[in-house]
Amino acid sequence: MGLEDLPPLREALAEHGLLAKKAFGQHFLLDLNITRKIARLAEIGPGDRVIEVGPGPGGLTRALLETGARVIAVEKDQRFRPLLEDLAQAAAPGALALEFADALIADEAALTAGDAGHVVSNLPYNVGTALLIKWLTGPWRPASMTLMFQKEVAQRIAAPVDAPAYGRLAVIAQATSEARTVMEVPARAFTPPPKVESAVVRLTPRPDRPSAQRLDALQKLTAAAFGQRRKMLRASLKPLGGEPLIEAAGLDPRARAETVDVNGFLRLADAWLAQRGQ
Repeated sequence: MGLEDLPPLREALAEHGLLAKKAFGQHFLLDLNITRKIARLAEIGPGDRVIEVGPGPGGLTRALLETGARVIAVEKDQRFRPLLEDLAQAAAPGALALEFADALIADEAALTAGDAGHVVSNLPYNVGTALLIKWLTGPWRPASMTLMFQKEVAQRIAAPVDAPAYGRLAVIAQATSEARTVMEVPARAFTPPPKVESAVVRLTPRPDRPSAQRLDALQKLTAAAFGQRRKMLRASLKPLGGEPLIEAAGLDPRARAETVDVNGFLRLADAWLAQRGQ
């Protein structure tokens, strides 16, 4: 049996009596035309190693396998084990590895045997942002990420400075990656339909990615600055150095966080490290 012999996803779900769990933020993407488009946008091909988080019934997994990629599917919900095991048996030998675990604590370096790998996922809504921050700032650095989020979250990732959606997530994402929205997906494409629209964001690592130390400083500064985004920087950053810190970074202490671009925050991180003798 090959992938083409598998039953349609709706039939497979009905056969096993499976419904999406609200507690896991599940919304199934069963339209293979959409999942194949996501796989194309991910720019993966034969032999590429891919981590997929939250495969559920395996709609996107099928599309990824069709490209010839080697997929590691990380699924927390044990209910999907029979469907995913059927998919693994139908795929080429060794093409699909299953890991039933919580992706928030999974060791991606171990899963990929030290390979950078790619991440392609329709992320569960309730953990999507946390997973993105983990991959952007953690020790394991994927070669690329093609991820579906709620449209509001996608806008926050790719937002330019001074846009309403610009904030801490945009700064961290854009300091580490080139981030752009590549596809929008209507709610009706999912089963059950969520109350919000979705979008796919593609992130590729920047060659000048900040060091771990600089990135840690960036996280602290953006948390303080955007935690009180209506205040001027001299007030929101007072516990971290206040006006001397801000002026050392070449910024106006009267500016607000949403008007400071990514490079401005990186200069703040450098000034903060310099003040601490690091």
